[in-house]
Amino acid sequence: MQLNGSQIIAECLLEQGVDTVFGYPGGAVLNIYDALYQYSDKITHILSAHEQGAAHAADGYARSTGKCGVVIATSGPGATNLVTGIATAYMDSIPMVAITGNVSNDLLARDSFQEVDITGITMPITKHNFIVKNVADLANVIRKAFRIAMSGRKGPVLIDIPKDVTGALCEYTPMPPRQSENTLFSTDEDFAAAAQAINAASRPMIYMGGGVVSSDAEKQLLAFAEKIDCPVATSIMGLGGFPSSHRLFIGTIGMHGGYETGKATDNCDLIIAVGARFSDRVAGDRKKFGEKATIIQLDIDKAEINKNVMIDYSLVGDLKDTLSKLTETVSATKHDEWTTQLAEWAKNSGVTETPKSDQYAHPYHIIEAVNKLANEDDIIVTDVGQHQMWVSQKYRFEQPRRWCTSGGLGTMGYGLGAAIGAAVGNPGKRVILFTGDGSFHMNLNELATVCSYHLPITIIVLNNTVLGMVRQWQKLFYGNRFSQTDPHRRTDFPSLAQAFGIKGLRIHNDDDAEAVLNEAFASEEPVVIDCRISPDENVLPMIPPGKTVDDMITEME
Repeated sequence: MQLNGSQIIAECLLEQGVDTVFGYPGGAVLNIYDALYQYSDKITHILSAHEQGAAHAADGYARSTGKCGVVIATSGPGATNLVTGIATAYMDSIPMVAITGNVSNDLLARDSFQEVDITGITMPITKHNFIVKNVADLANVIRKAFRIAMSGRKGPVLIDIPKDVTGALCEYTPMPPRQSENTLFSTDEDFAAAAQAINAASRPMIYMGGGVVSSDAEKQLLAFAEKIDCPVATSIMGLGGFPSSHRLFIGTIGMHGGYETGKATDNCDLIIAVGARFSDRVAGDRKKFGEKATIIQLDIDKAEINKNVMIDYSLVGDLKDTLSKLTETVSATKHDEWTTQLAEWAKNSGVTETPKSDQYAHPYHIIEAVNKLANEDDIIVTDVGQHQMWVSQKYRFEQPRRWCTSGGLGTMGYGLGAAIGAAVGNPGKRVILFTGDGSFHMNLNELATVCSYHLPITIIVLNNTVLGMVRQWQKLFYGNRFSQTDPHRRTDFPSLAQAFGIKGLRIHNDDDAEAVLNEAFASEEPVVIDCRISPDENVLPMIPPGKTVDDMITEME
C-alpha cells in the first residue's frame, strides 16, 4: 500500500509495539504531527513544555518499563534541545529512539532557517544515528534504529528526516519486528576458569551495576549470590537489581557508599563485577581499587573489559545467560565468617547525624518517612545532587525499574521530565520525585505537563536554598569560598505549584513531616512539597575523588 513518509513512521512505530511518544511540534515535523493526529487512537502523544523535558520523559518511560522510549522534535533548536536528554540516556545505556525533522533535501547545507546538522552533533552520544534522504529507505531505517537501541548494550539512536521525505509517497510493506539477539561470546573454558576463582575465594564480593536492571537479570543474580553466599554491593545505577532487605545486600559502593562497602572492597579476595563499569565515582584510585582481589567482570559490552580497571577474568554476553551458566558451573558454598565481619563494619560507619532542629527537617527523616508510606512498587525518581545521594543511601529498593536517576551524566533538571515518563508508562502507580531546589529550578516548567495530564506525581523539594553538592565541595576543597552556590532565591514553591494548578504543601521541620506526607499521599493528584532543610547538611560518608576508603570523610570540621 502507498503511504507518505509520516504515515510510514506511524506504522513502523506500531510495528515496534510503540503506543506512547513524547515531543513538541514545529515546522519541520508538521507532516509527522498530521499523521499522529490520524493515528491518535493508537499512539498517545504527550506534549512537554520543552524538548529537553520530552527527552527526559522518554528516558524515564524506558527505565521504568523496559521498553524503548520515543521522542519527537522539530529541526534546529527543537533538535538541539534534545541533546542533553540523549546524552543522559547514552551514559546510562537507556534505549531511546529520537526522531527529528529537518529542512527539505534541497535546503540542506544552505544555512536554511532552523537547519542544524543534528546527526553530526549527536554522533558521540548515540549508539548510531541516521539521516534519511529517500523515503524508500525510511521503514528499514526505523526498524534498524529500534533493533540497535534495544540490542546488546542498550542506548539512544537518532533518526533525522528532512521535511520533504515525511511528505513523499512510497510503497509500504508491513513487517513483524525482529527480536534482538544477544550472543554469549565466552567459551566453556572461560566459565571454568572464572568458576575456579570463585570456588577458591574466601572473601568474595559482588559489585553490581545498572546492567543487571537493563538486562532484567535480577533473578539470575539473586540465584548466583545465594549459591555462593556472596555479599552484594551496588552502584547507584544498580539499585533495585538486588533486594535491599536481603541478608547479603551491603549497600551502595563508591564515593558516597557505606563504610562497610569500602572496607569490603579493600579486604575482599575476589570482586565479581556484574554489569558495572568501574566508574571514577566507584573506583576512586583505580590502581588501588580491589588491589588485594582477583577481579572477574561480566558485561555485554566487550569494550568495558579492562577499560577502567585491569581485571583477571571476563565473561562477555547477556547477563541472563552468563549468570545462569556461571551459577551452574560454580560450587555451592558458605562464607559465614566474611559476612559476619561485614555486619560488624556496618555498625561502625563513624557518621553522626545532625541533631533534630525546630527550624529544619532532616533529609534522612523525610526519606525514611516516605519509604514507610510508599508502596513497594511505587517509582522513585531523583534529580542530581545531595538529595540524590541521600535517597540512594537510605531508600530501600526491593524491585527493579522502580528507580530513575541520572547516574553517568549527572543531569540536573532530569527529574521532573523522567517522573512524567515514569507516570505515563506506569498508570496506576505513584511516582515520587525527590529533587533539590537547584535542580528543580532548571526544568520546573514541566509542572505544566504534570498538571495538563493529571499525573499522580508527588514532588518533594529538599530545599536548602543553596546548590548543596557543589557547596559541600567548596567546604571541603576550596576553603569555604562559596562562589555562586548561595543564590538567595526566594521562590515560594507551594505558591508556584498553585500557579500551575497543582497543590502545594510545606514541611518546616521533622514534626510536620508525617501529617504533610499523609495529606500528599492521600491525594491522587500531583503535589509539590517544599521541604525546608539546613544548607549545612552534608552527604557523608564521602571518599574524595581519586582516593580510597582510608581517606573516607565521616564528619565535617
